[in-house]
Amino acid sequence: GNFLEFLEFLSNQNESVQKDVLKNAPENLKLTSPQIQKDIVSAIASIRETIISEIGDGLFFILIDESRDVSVKEQMAIVLRYVDDKSCVIERFLVIVHVLDTTASSVKTTIDMLFSTHGLSISRIRGQCYDGASNMQGEFNGLKILIIRENKVAFYVHCFAHQLQLTLVAVAKNDVQVALLFNLVASLSNIVGASCKRRDILREKEAVRLTKALGSGEVTNGQGLNQETSLKRAEETRWGSHYGAL
Repeated sequence: GNFLEFLEFLSNQNESVQKDVLKNAPENLKLTSPQIQKDIVSAIASIRETIISEIGDGLFFILIDESRDVSVKEQMAIVLRYVDDKSCVIERFLVIVHVLDTTASSVKTTIDMLFSTHGLSISRIRGQCYDGASNMQGEFNGLKILIIRENKVAFYVHCFAHQLQLTLVAVAKNDVQVALLFNLVASLSNIVGASCKRRDILREKEAVRLTKALGSGEVTNGQGLNQETSLKRAEETRWGSHYGAL
């Protein structure tokens, strides 16, 4: 199931995890039984209840971002930021939920349902932080406006991480050599991606290269490692996409 696949993924990405799980774990301590998985789910639910209890009747800030997963479903991550009883600023990840689409109204409906489930209220929001997409920060029908219509003091902040990414891209574009490089990379990606034949040639060349690299020990194999992938494109709002494109 998903739990075992996730455990395999972690073990392939982290040597410290790999030496203590699955085949390398003691027979009486594999922690992969259905009951263990149920216990983990229960623990997650308990942690979420603790977060909601810690907020209590207090005010909070909501941080939201959405992304499409490998099954091409839109998933929305929600983080709450608040001040605890010790006057410390706390950020807690609350949940990832599936949204039917990323329109502002759909996201707002999902938030309303989630708040209703956990006893939260739009009226207690004092800030909202999203990326710069029109469905989130649009001045007429964006999510921020839908929430502000219900709560005038739910002030919007453009996510600093997204702003930093856009700033880095803007600065890079001012360097002629860098701009020309990424324009060339984008053109190559378009040329190769537009033809099935050219994509097949690229896959064949990459397969030969990887076979030689594996034989020489230059790279290692394992689930999720050195898989066939399409050419990546540099996107202004995708962190690390320029590095991936190169």
